[in-house]
Amino acid sequence: MVLVAIDSVSGRESRLAEVVAARLGGNPALDVERIGDNVVARTTGHHATRLLVAGHLDTVPGDASGACIVEDELRGLGACDMKGSLAVMLELALEPVVRSVEVTWVFYAREEIDRSESGLLEIAELRPDLLDADAAVLAEPTGGVVEAGCQGTLRVSVEMAGVRAHTARPFVGRNAIHRLARVIERVAQYEPRTVTIDTIDYVEQLQVVAIGGGVAPNVVPDRATCTLNYRVAPGRTRDEALAWLVAFLADTVDDGDVIETVDWAPSAVPALGSQRLQSLVALTGAEARGKVGWTDVATFIQYGIAATNFGAGDPLLAHRSDEYVTLSQLDEFAGVLGDWLR
Repeated sequence: MVLVAIDSVSGRESRLAEVVAARLGGNPALDVERIGDNVVARTTGHHATRLLVAGHLDTVPGDASGACIVEDELRGLGACDMKGSLAVMLELALEPVVRSVEVTWVFYAREEIDRSESGLLEIAELRPDLLDADAAVLAEPTGGVVEAGCQGTLRVSVEMAGVRAHTARPFVGRNAIHRLARVIERVAQYEPRTVTIDTIDYVEQLQVVAIGGGVAPNVVPDRATCTLNYRVAPGRTRDEALAWLVAFLADTVDDGDVIETVDWAPSAVPALGSQRLQSLVALTGAEARGKVGWTDVATFIQYGIAATNFGAGDPLLAHRSDEYVTLSQLDEFAGVLGDWLR
């Protein structure tokens, strides 16, 4: 509960990073380094194999003061995504057990905002050697099931052009906000595409997530914008995803309208060809499934590290005001992850 009670909304992870570093420092078998608000702890023996377990310190905006344990539930901001799993990581990192592999523990900042701000990218830029590993687990909430790969995420801005006029004489203008209606209607009619890779299904999604426009109560607006979020299955690059989206919207836009990329995070294919990750799937006793949403599994795979999502908690509870994870889910996660590392 201590971790959940510490405010660590993206950009405010410093206090939590300090607590995590201090806890990890209690194990003399770990080399602990802090890089900004990121903390990396590593065993440094002579085993040939190194496994990495990572989790992000930050949460979406909210009030951390409601952290509590009620019966079997750890409740509060970030309890499910993903401070419950962070607590398990700390517990296992401090275990006085002998392992036949080296282990790296990564606690990083700023995952819940634009990817360019990610603490994981900060570590990769300043100390890429700390991320070397044969296989990695990202402790995102997965309900104790391995969720392989991840969707990419493309965020675009669609700006519609119009002609400004007096609202008493709209026939001499062109209302840009009215023109957005066709874009919104088209997106609302979108039918998700399913892509199957190595028996794992990924279902794409497209949503309007923001709208802006307007000049004054008596002015026909000459500009209006909407932001779209496209969740992209593995196999499409940023340029391919953008080209598909532009074609999808083609008959709703005219010359003078602008579609441009705001943010992109690449998808990741399943990495279950790795024997280490196959053994993790076997330990869970359940079949792997595709990850809904984007995670830093894509970052690890981009760096050539076989990686997958595996953590405690129901992913459907992430980012909700009533977020929680059960203590039994944490115990199960600790048992499987501990066995995998041993």
